[in-house]
Amino acid sequence: MATTTASVTEVCLAAKAASRELAKLDGAARDAALIAMAEALESRSAEILDANRRDMEQGEADDLTAALLDRLRLDEERLAGIAGDVRTIASLPDPVGEVIDGHRLPNGLDVRRVRVPLGVVAVVYEARPNVTIDCSALCIKSGNAIVLRGSSMAAHSNGALAAVAREAIALAGLPPDAISIVGGGDRSELEQLATQEDVVDLIIPRGGEGLKAALKEHATVPVMYAASGNCHVFVDATADLDDASAITVNAKVQRPGVCNAAETLLVHADAAPRFLPRVLSELAAEGVELRVDGRTRALAGGLDLTDATDEDWATEYHDLILAVKVVDSAAEAIGHINEWGSGHSEAIVTGSAEAAREFSTEVDAACVYVNASTRFTDGGVFGMGAEIGNSTQKLHARGPIGVRELTSYKFVAEGSGHVRE
Repeated sequence: MATTTASVTEVCLAAKAASRELAKLDGAARDAALIAMAEALESRSAEILDANRRDMEQGEADDLTAALLDRLRLDEERLAGIAGDVRTIASLPDPVGEVIDGHRLPNGLDVRRVRVPLGVVAVVYEARPNVTIDCSALCIKSGNAIVLRGSSMAAHSNGALAAVAREAIALAGLPPDAISIVGGGDRSELEQLATQEDVVDLIIPRGGEGLKAALKEHATVPVMYAASGNCHVFVDATADLDDASAITVNAKVQRPGVCNAAETLLVHADAAPRFLPRVLSELAAEGVELRVDGRTRALAGGLDLTDATDEDWATEYHDLILAVKVVDSAAEAIGHINEWGSGHSEAIVTGSAEAAREFSTEVDAACVYVNASTRFTDGGVFGMGAEIGNSTQKLHARGPIGVRELTSYKFVAEGSGHVRE
């Protein structure tokens, strides 16, 4: 397996060579390699879970939060799900070579725009071992080589998963260096990876603001940020309160350590007296710590609450913590979200088509939900098989990053001896 026994530059150069080999292969060859990868994940599950056990034991010794341990944990069911996602990715239409559009010029020259791989994609991620396979499968499907740089918290899991994937695609006839991994303990590795100009074509970070800041400081290769998710649920005056309660609790509680979990609840003042006592009690019963403004506190009865600060409006907790605020209008909710949100996923619960349109049009986020939980922002849920992350920027992709988002395009022009006069 390619690890830091080779230098970061050597790993990236090998990936570049592998990407050129991948470009010569057809979609059937890449799909066969993905099926082999899925089968290997299942047949070698014992060694993968043993590696994950070591990471979990270290995480518990290091007092990682319950949410972080949940992100780190693998079991038979989760591993089967990962293998299933690989098979789903293999079954998707091949994006490489897809003709996006085309036309014939008045002089008879045929011009078409054709989808092509990016080349080498580097992914930097934290303690989510499933990302190792999701990203590798998406890159292979889209004809790209991948260089993985995971967290030291998941070093054993990531190493085992990458080794299984790498060996599986090699047995299927793909270049093994199409999947490579560098260590996750040395910040200098990140700097080296982010400065591989003319070798790495794109780097995608999956992590918090610290990772984003580190890449902004050092990166000389293009970066597509799949970064933080400071997500909101806004309960409008006309909301069905049963729906609003279910959506709020789901968005916060179902899996609080992920980037599409809600971090702030905004409630219209007209709905607050009826809704807040109910939903705050439900959230507290689920173990959620509530950080609230004064108007919320006045409606909360005898619950144990913490006063919210501006830092709370800006924080992605990755934990069972929720900030709560009463607002006087949809416009105020939209303003709050656009000021404090990270551009990830935002939800409105409303019975008003006008409020839904206002929210959908004016909220600046990759994914906007009307009467649904923010937890649906996921490439697998969206029918993309999986995702490398959720892009919170606007170029060149926004939202879940799947196989099409891992491609570029070229113009191909065909003539019959055409020359320009």
